[in-house]
Amino acid sequence: MRLLDVSKVKGAILLAVFLCYFIFGLAPILAVQNQAERVELEKQLADLEKQIADNETLIDAYKKQGKNLTQEIGVLNAKVSKLNLQIKSITLTLSRLDAEITDNKKEIKTTEENIELNRQALASSLRSVYENDHVTLIAVLLQSRQISDFFGGFNNLMAVQDNLLVAVNKITNLRDKLLEETEALALKRKDQIALKAYQDSQKTTLLSTKGEKDALLNITKGQESRYQELLKSNKKTASQIRSRLFELLGGGSLSFEQAYEFAKFAEQATGVRAALILSVLERESLLGQNVGRCNYKTAMSPGVPPKPGKRDDISLFLALTAQLGINPETITVSCANSDGAYGGAMGPAQFIPSTWNLYKNRVSEITGNNPASPWNNGDAFMATGLYLKDASKGCDAIYSRQTDIERCAAAKYYAGGRWRNHLWGYGDRVATRANQLQADIDILNS
Repeated sequence: MRLLDVSKVKGAILLAVFLCYFIFGLAPILAVQNQAERVELEKQLADLEKQIADNETLIDAYKKQGKNLTQEIGVLNAKVSKLNLQIKSITLTLSRLDAEITDNKKEIKTTEENIELNRQALASSLRSVYENDHVTLIAVLLQSRQISDFFGGFNNLMAVQDNLLVAVNKITNLRDKLLEETEALALKRKDQIALKAYQDSQKTTLLSTKGEKDALLNITKGQESRYQELLKSNKKTASQIRSRLFELLGGGSLSFEQAYEFAKFAEQATGVRAALILSVLERESLLGQNVGRCNYKTAMSPGVPPKPGKRDDISLFLALTAQLGINPETITVSCANSDGAYGGAMGPAQFIPSTWNLYKNRVSEITGNNPASPWNNGDAFMATGLYLKDASKGCDAIYSRQTDIERCAAAKYYAGGRWRNHLWGYGDRVATRANQLQADIDILNS
């Protein structure tokens, strides 16, 4: 048996352990520093949400009164006001994301410095361990004046070695924390890019809405009869709606009538409005760049081990394609982002394998397809309905109006736990589009 010289090793080991606890103790202090700023931002966002909701209520009230020129101008004015508020909301959300990204970068830098400090301390300790490793049990026993001194030194040595193990575990945890922070930063950057793109689109929509109002005033010149003629000529016919192509997010297209039949079946099974399901599945300009063009090997978390007790997306993907009899090398999934966020979403509903795994049995029970396939339109529509139904449960505890609940559910569908960052981006885009699609559905059912 070989023992270490406790007097030479103990100081370095305790220094490493002290550094770990000192470093972790700083995290709560850093978090508190930005808390007041975040609370203020949340308050401003909540106020803007209320103002936007008031404008939507005004728009709904105008629409219920029937179509006339004065009311239509009122609707357009309310839409302009709502769009201005949405731009303010998105700007605030971007400010919050900027602050979070800055905090993440600081935490990553601190973590890297902490790892280096602990590495140096442990290296010093291990050098002392190596230098003293030749001291044998007999030599230490002979050097001890009393037997009790020997056993006291032995016990101290065991305690120091335990501390060494603790310090090694702390360094391992620091490294894992750094990896998680890096991935979180990549996701926040992705959120920021999507929000900036949506803000630009809202500004374009704002200009378009203002132009629409000006054009309407110019064409009608205040004459109600001319407005009613214009309104009648612009109304879509049912046959035009049925034959219109409906572009799916995951690639491919259906006629609107076919897509509505799938969505209506999902609505009957889940209670989620068919128009909302259609809106989510319809190809969005912000998302159409990244659907179904990559191989799973490069898109799905390459080289990252799964968390304990969980299977990684690659193994779930391979199991699924094997069940479906699909060649995993030829079927494509969404690509990974350049900022480090992983891809791997499948089919029209754009479910990643781990999420699809949670819903596949519920989908099979309803559609009868066993196994359910994310590339099957019927299964994809049903999975979207089920996911939106689950997301709505948390949303209806926050909001009461249908549009607000659907906006929240759509944001959760897109971003999961980061849904608030996309409430007035993707969420509002989908909720607004759902109301437009509902008008088409009403014409088909009339």
